[in-house]
Amino acid sequence: MAKMTKPIQELLNKVPIAILATATPDGIPNAVPIGAKRIIDNQAVLISDQFFNKTLANMKVNPRVSLMFWEGNEGYQIKGPVTIETTGRRFEETTRWIKEMSKKMGLSFRSKAAVILQVEEIYAIGPGSDAGKRLA
Repeated sequence: MAKMTKPIQELLNKVPIAILATATPDGIPNAVPIGAKRIIDNQAVLISDQFFNKTLANMKVNPRVSLMFWEGNEGYQIKGPVTIETTGRRFEETTRWIKEMSKKMGLSFRSKAAVILQVEEIYAIGPGSDAGKRLA
């Protein structure tokens, strides 16, 4: 397992949108914007599923994903497997969080699942000589 440093965690918390990439077992890619994300600890990220269709189908058969986020010239790609939780404490907490978030936005949507990304690899994606370099 890789560990996210404080600067990586701070950037992930700061950016409003990250990109979650999945693939079918035969390699057909899919990428979606993610706004509902939280850091669990330095080795895991929670992503709420409100609208996943192809993404959810892909994760069920191929749980390896990539999460990319950046601001300016700083950015990271996190890779690892996901688990999908539709019951339990973490799911219930996510359901409440998303309900509150949607209410503040004047919308009405709900979380269908708490997707837990286990951080296995971290890469730099900013421009320059470290672009694509594995950090952890």
